[in-house]
Amino acid sequence: MAGGLSVSTASGMQFEAKITPIVIISCIMAATGGLMFGYDIGVSGGVTSMDDFLEKFFPKVYQRLKEPGLNSNYCKYNSQELQLFTSSLYLAGLTATFFASYTTRRIGRRLTMLIAGVFFIIGVICNGAAQNLAMLIIGRILLGCGVGFANQVVPVFLSEIAPMRSRGGLNILFQLNVTIGILFANLVNYGTNKIQLWGWRLSLGLAGIPALLLTICSLLVVDTPNSLIERGHLNEGKAVLKQIRGTHDVELEFNEILEASRIAQQVKHPFYNLLRRHNRPQLIIAILLQIFQQLTGINAVMFYTPVLFNTLGFRSDASLYSAVITGTVNMLSTAVSIYCVDRVGRRALLLEGGVQMFISQVIIAVIFSIKVMDHSDNLSHGYAILVVVMVCTFVSSFAWSWGSLGWLIPSETFPLEVRSAGQSIAVCVNLLFTFIIAQVFLSMLCHLKYAIFVFFSAWVVVMSLVMLFFLPETKNIPVEETTNRVWKNHWYWKRYMDDDETIGLLSF
Repeated sequence: MAGGLSVSTASGMQFEAKITPIVIISCIMAATGGLMFGYDIGVSGGVTSMDDFLEKFFPKVYQRLKEPGLNSNYCKYNSQELQLFTSSLYLAGLTATFFASYTTRRIGRRLTMLIAGVFFIIGVICNGAAQNLAMLIIGRILLGCGVGFANQVVPVFLSEIAPMRSRGGLNILFQLNVTIGILFANLVNYGTNKIQLWGWRLSLGLAGIPALLLTICSLLVVDTPNSLIERGHLNEGKAVLKQIRGTHDVELEFNEILEASRIAQQVKHPFYNLLRRHNRPQLIIAILLQIFQQLTGINAVMFYTPVLFNTLGFRSDASLYSAVITGTVNMLSTAVSIYCVDRVGRRALLLEGGVQMFISQVIIAVIFSIKVMDHSDNLSHGYAILVVVMVCTFVSSFAWSWGSLGWLIPSETFPLEVRSAGQSIAVCVNLLFTFIIAQVFLSMLCHLKYAIFVFFSAWVVVMSLVMLFFLPETKNIPVEETTNRVWKNHWYWKRYMDDDETIGLLSF
């Protein structure tokens, strides 16, 4: 792993790169942003299934739970306020990501991660000490600002600091930490559910651990050579490049980054430039990846796993325990992606994941429909186990495909001059659709019942077909060369890769 890697560039030249300890440490530190994001995803579903939390902040929902004869199980949690608690984080995040795009480019990747950590810490304090719903929502909004900054900067940081042949695996450390954060939150919720009155405060307050880790780590990591050179710190950028590559022979890579930086400096309005014809293919794919990632239904499952299992008739403890199982599967499957992504490639993982997600969701829908036809509010033991297995199958397939690659692919496809803007748009779209799904899922569950999984499985078919025909493979391509070596050679997108910069914004 530490040996020199001789890598061909587009011009036939060679440059060396090693996976140095500082690269590994920097990537692990930066990926703690994913740990915080994952904890936020996991903890919300757990506390919303706790009686003490519901009684204090959502008394109407609590009352419905205690009067099971009045409503279908599918509708007990149907509350706009409860959905707002979860979704407000993502609405704040999609707004914050535009500010994060500016700071990522102007003050660097490292300081932008620090800003994210500070937002996280303040949000955790507000949530843990919340006395009313308004304070609770304010805390979630502050956490959302942290999510917007972290999700904007961390994937870009990882793609830029990692050697080309290990970029996919190291970048997926972000998603791996998301899954670890979800599992950590599920374990915490399982334990704090047994603590009367203030267990939910402990669940929300322990988010301070990953928040503090991100803040400390952002003070310790080095900034990327791409960022330093882009901001005019050429000597420092070259020194860092030598440090992270483990060799003094960095002239070729340095010159490549310098040229990309020169082009980037000519772009005064990166969001405007992002709409130019030659950047449109990357932008379209990045946006579609974020939309499709949410339309798999994964965040609906991960947000509300305890609520979902309660809906199926599981006891509260059993539902939280099942959430721990799915969280473990999510984490282990993401580790599989780290191993496979730079060997198998991006497209193959996306397509395999699509097939597996479709099959598992159809089986879940069939089981739910049988339950409805039997007019039963609870699943039999055998069906309950099968549902948990199918949910785990769905989660595992998402984790090693769309979950990991939805963040990796946008971060490695945009040219430097629009990279921060492109990542900002990707994060914004992701959080927008996360917000929409989180805001409507409980209502959809109430009205569609088992058909909600038919809805998501239909989208899985659509997205898999789109990726089959329109996603080019970026495996083992230097991050600054994807335009020339990938997009210009794609059967469809090459028509957009015209070198003539005078082509109008809306020309096709």
